[in-house]
Amino acid sequence: AGREQAEFAIFSKIGAVGRGIRPAVWRRARGKGETLRHPRTIMHEGKSLEEILEAHIEFTRAREGGVRADLRGADLSRAELSGAMLTYADLRGARLERADLRGAKLAAADLSEANLRGADLRNADMTETVVAGADLTDAQLGGIEFFRADLTGAKLCRANLRASNLRDAKLHGADFRGYLLIGFLKREL
Repeated sequence: AGREQAEFAIFSKIGAVGRGIRPAVWRRARGKGETLRHPRTIMHEGKSLEEILEAHIEFTRAREGGVRADLRGADLSRAELSGAMLTYADLRGARLERADLRGAKLAAADLSEANLRGADLRNADMTETVVAGADLTDAQLGGIEFFRADLTGAKLCRANLRASNLRDAKLHGADFRGYLLIGFLKREL
């Protein structure tokens, strides 16, 4: 367990895809010992998520060989993506239920109609992200940056928005029933 924790710490710290990291599946204390899936084990349109994310990092750095992550409709449920670079990624309609996206960079990404039920997005950067029509029911959104994000019609029932920034966010038709808001920056009227 000690080695797995150390390797997980390295994976999180570098915020990359986890090159050379041995475990295919990450176990973490999420509820009842839920298993998280490593990007190497997740396939989308014939490529591993790890390969897609590596090419996307090159895209965000404007390097040769870089390709924007097209993860439309991908099954990323229970994916271990903490600290992942997903800025400008296309995640429309993606399934991210119970995914670990803590500290992920999702600025200007498109998560329209995505399923993020129970996902952990604490301290993620979602500046100018499109989350229109997405389901964030029971999501952990504490400390999240939703500055100028589009949450039109999003479902945030029972979401934890503690210490989140919703300044200048589009909230028309968003469903906040049962949400937790303590010490957040709200939208300026």
